[in-house]
Amino acid sequence: MIDPAFEDETGGAVAPPDPWDPLVRITHWLVAAAVLVNGLIDKPGGITHVWIGWGVLAVLATRLAWGVIGPAEARFSSFPPSPRAALAHLRDLRQGKPKEHRSHNPAGTLMVYALWASLAIVVVTGLVMTEAKSPVAIAQEKIAVAAGDWSMLAAASERDEDSELKDVAEEVHGAFANLLLILAAFHVGGVVVESRALRRNLVRPMLYGKRKR
Repeated sequence: MIDPAFEDETGGAVAPPDPWDPLVRITHWLVAAAVLVNGLIDKPGGITHVWIGWGVLAVLATRLAWGVIGPAEARFSSFPPSPRAALAHLRDLRQGKPKEHRSHNPAGTLMVYALWASLAIVVVTGLVMTEAKSPVAIAQEKIAVAAGDWSMLAAASERDEDSELKDVAEEVHGAFANLLLILAAFHVGGVVVESRALRRNLVRPMLYGKRKR
């Protein structure tokens, strides 16, 4: 039975929103997995770490493009950032009277943009640190250096002369990688609180998408 969380213009019950299309769901979970693996499991600077970083770049670019050309609920125009609206939403949530939204709620919107911005900074600083080399090129270089290829060692030494920018990038990379984990934890907590306040599972639409009408 449909939970009458909404009423249409005639006063009839309609289903609560579950707007996430397949591309939004796939990119969401790919980014979540990448943040967990690179932030908590994989060794920083390793080949797998770099592969995942390149994958995140592709996923993030795809999602941002989808925010322009995708369905209404996925577009940036459906969830413009508004600190004032976010504060009002948090106030309503504290009072136990949160409003439903067809896309991200105002507080969730700020979190989404903060996550995307942090993710972009992590990716860009990672590119600076690796000189935007492909994981294959990095692996080949490591193998050559391990085998005593002095030409590779000399080339690496020349590049290290311009290490100041890399040092800064590494500091920023680490700081925003940690920030991503903190934001992700707040994001999960917010979903739990919002789900309890609205009395419906907000994770389900991100897992299964739109329910069959």
